[in-house]
Amino acid sequence: MATSKRYQCEFHRGRGGSHLLLVAYLLAAAAATAVLLALALFIVYRPMKPQASVARAAVYRLSFSSATVATGGGGSNGSAGPPLPNAVCASLQFTLLLHNPSDRTAVLYDGLVAYASYRGEAVTPPAGLPPVAQERGADVALSPVLGGDALMPVSADAVRALAADGAARRVRLRLVVVGRVRYRAGPFRSGWRDLYVRCDTVVGLGAEAAAGGGAGDVPLLEYPRCAVDA
Repeated sequence: MATSKRYQCEFHRGRGGSHLLLVAYLLAAAAATAVLLALALFIVYRPMKPQASVARAAVYRLSFSSATVATGGGGSNGSAGPPLPNAVCASLQFTLLLHNPSDRTAVLYDGLVAYASYRGEAVTPPAGLPPVAQERGADVALSPVLGGDALMPVSADAVRALAADGAARRVRLRLVVVGRVRYRAGPFRSGWRDLYVRCDTVVGLGAEAAAGGGAGDVPLLEYPRCAVDA
């Protein structure tokens, strides 16, 4: 009888080991299936960053002033005041096209701010834009009017370069849009990500615009180059 009990214990221990191996195999299979499923969902619903292009540009005002010494106002000795800075006064409008290349993911934009720059220096104050919801595979057009009567201080090099470019009727301007973006695909929704769009344009200005007057719509002399980080 003792031998029979010992045999049964060894038999049960063997069956217990088989059960553990079976459980381990099932867990490994479930984990592999979950990984494959997650990978498949990522491939199907992975977000694709938007694409951007500029379809139109308008220059309503683009004037500049060189640094001068202000005349003293009311002093008995007629002493000169502090020097006035180099400045640019610009009123511009760009039509920015945002394209969603994904046919499965919608894009949400929020906190958008746009401004224009010349040679790396801002020539318009930042302007806020409304939130935008972009459906799958859709295009969205933004046409902000930037600037106005505000004087934007710039370097002396920027003023000299702008005078030369205006005389040549060939001015390179950059449109910058910053904010945040979020992707929505089926039941999935990403967190907010930083958005940074910059588009380099080369516009042809008439003589009146080069002298500070408004020109309205201006031709795009080169195909605008846009980069998007999102």
